[in-house]
Amino acid sequence: MRLVQLTVPTGKRETVLETLEDRGIDYVVTDENSRREYTAVVYFPLPTPAVEAVLDELQEAGISEDAYTVVVDAQTVVSRRFESLREEYETGDVESDRISRQELETEAEALTPTFGVYVTMTIVSAIVATAGLLLDSPAVVVGSMVIAPLIGPALGASVGSVIDNEDLFRQSVRYQILGVVLAIAAAAVFAWMVRVTNIVPPGLEIGEVNEIAERLTPDLLSLAVALGAGVAGIVSLATGISVALVGVMIAAALIPPAAAAGIAIAWGEPSAAIGSTALVLVNVLSVNLAGLLTLWYAGYRPENLFSLRPTEARVRKRVVGLGLIVLVFAVFLGAITYSSFVISTFENDATDEIELVLEDEAFAEYTFLELEVETGQGYPFLSPERAIVTIGGPPDQRSPELESQLHERISAQTDEEITVEIRYIGQVER
Repeated sequence: MRLVQLTVPTGKRETVLETLEDRGIDYVVTDENSRREYTAVVYFPLPTPAVEAVLDELQEAGISEDAYTVVVDAQTVVSRRFESLREEYETGDVESDRISRQELETEAEALTPTFGVYVTMTIVSAIVATAGLLLDSPAVVVGSMVIAPLIGPALGASVGSVIDNEDLFRQSVRYQILGVVLAIAAAAVFAWMVRVTNIVPPGLEIGEVNEIAERLTPDLLSLAVALGAGVAGIVSLATGISVALVGVMIAAALIPPAAAAGIAIAWGEPSAAIGSTALVLVNVLSVNLAGLLTLWYAGYRPENLFSLRPTEARVRKRVVGLGLIVLVFAVFLGAITYSSFVISTFENDATDEIELVLEDEAFAEYTFLELEVETGQGYPFLSPERAIVTIGGPPDQRSPELESQLHERISAQTDEEITVEIRYIGQVER
């Protein structure tokens, strides 16, 4: 529920009151003596879905934006007429659950902090994320998402596009670009300082750190996270629900991958940064795409009806453009996903072959213990490079025939050149 406070321009008092009466809206009028161009202040409660329609009708009646209008939350309204009004507007569909266009614009603008705060918090969140990745600590990485100020620009661009506020759109786009660049740069500088000062162990392989490795080779599921974050963010914003937790979800799609890209750059492995950088970009674009589609579906349109067609054409072009770019990135992520699938398939097939070989009675005294598959450094498209098979058997006894069969069977499971290493662990019978 909302309480609207509207200053009535001189000569418009009767028009305003008649409009409210026709709508069956309760109101209170107080005379205004502070400024000559206003004659009164009208207070009237409205169901949230009715705010946009009533304000638009008042504007059509001649109440311009120069009139001072304040919309605030109302906790409780006791009135039979208000209940009737609520039944009229709260129909249970998507449009009846959303806040007004005017409130949406205000909320979107309020979510974007000032330039100095935005820069500071983005840098801090990137540094914290970098530390969390290097520590292989999911808790620290989550903490970096909480303080990231990315939700405002991510949603503001969609809001600006749909309601024909190009200033908001351009500002949000600039902030998003700045945020991505700052996050990667801050992560790279911090990771380089950590490396040269030996705060982390010398010779650390970033591909062996789980929190980093999973972001250097992202898969298609990452796209679902970004699209879900965009939809959830817009729905939270448009329904007046707190967007704090959704902001964490959006930051999860952007800050850790940006930090992983910075770490790869600091480690002198620019090819390793390709996958995580692509993940950042596709996530940014996907959040914007999902936001645009969700807002348009929710029924938001520009205030001026003459702007409807140009805005609709502009939104359509942006949706098509974003969709095509996201599709290109999706193909790229699909290729990475396929390379991961190939590695997993090779490991499963090789394991099956090892077990089949050891089922032979000639090798009954040997036991399969472990298969470790090492990949090359050809990020982001990895392939199996080395297979290490650990076999348990009699102490100090090797089997050239077993090794030959394992080499042949394992090598046959991939088209790539692969090194097969057999390790024995002596087992003493008790």
